[in-house]
Amino acid sequence: MLWRTPHHTFDLTYRGLIMGVLNVTPDSFSDGGHFFQPAAAIARGLAMVAEGADLLDIGGESTRPGATPLDAAEELRRILPVIVGLRARTSIPISIDTMKARVAAAALDAGADIINDISGLLHDPAMAPLAAQTKAGLVLMHLRGTPRTMQQQPEYTDVVAEVRLRLLAAYDQALAVGVHPDCLAFDPGIGFGKTLEHNLALLRALPDFQIHGRPVLLGVSRKSFMGHLLQNSDPLAREAPTTALTAWSRQRGARILRVHAVQENAQALRMMEAILDPHGAAPRPNLPACYQHP
Repeated sequence: MLWRTPHHTFDLTYRGLIMGVLNVTPDSFSDGGHFFQPAAAIARGLAMVAEGADLLDIGGESTRPGATPLDAAEELRRILPVIVGLRARTSIPISIDTMKARVAAAALDAGADIINDISGLLHDPAMAPLAAQTKAGLVLMHLRGTPRTMQQQPEYTDVVAEVRLRLLAAYDQALAVGVHPDCLAFDPGIGFGKTLEHNLALLRALPDFQIHGRPVLLGVSRKSFMGHLLQNSDPLAREAPTTALTAWSRQRGARILRVHAVQENAQALRMMEAILDPHGAAPRPNLPACYQHP
């Protein structure tokens, strides 16, 4: 299983990826404001690399439930200094978490490699052509509604079938404008327009989202559905269930795990892969997560 970006090809057959979350926002649900200043965000990004992150996902617009939209100019003001600063200090692949093609284009010019579009190409019709032109990695997530409205009584007849159908449509939409299939990954959108029961159903059905053999990205880190289930209102106290889900979801086929606490989740991922790997658990420190394009 390969996943391509302009500068890397990831071999995900036996080794998944840890994507470190870097929110450059004042109001994200778990760490809003902690890394709002560029220097703090750059330092946090480098710390996540040291802890074992395979790539970083940088977002300048909060997508927590009820969040208000942010204009592109402010989003760019937040994220560009961080991308430039990190690119000057590390070669790790960088993902831009945005629904806006204008923001994604500027981020790619600044050194990002991947577009993480939580709207699954529904928000901006220019996003798919941009990905095709730049050959960026492209994560397509399922979102019902908008961040501002998504948790207002979400309803599905069959949540697994409906999410899969929408992601299949996004796949066709991307290929129709020239996006290479190897550049695509899919995210079922846990917590984005779903109830607790919807989220659990999607987790049980993770293999269904390996659409046309493409990798599944899963973002459950610290999310409120765990808080509802475990009666825990503190996002920072949800690291244990997050780590458990990292290991379990890898066993169920997820290949890219989007997390806040990198070190713990990286260790859980590698332990699970040692069990799953038919070649055995011998450490292979010289085997990179990715290799350069020829």
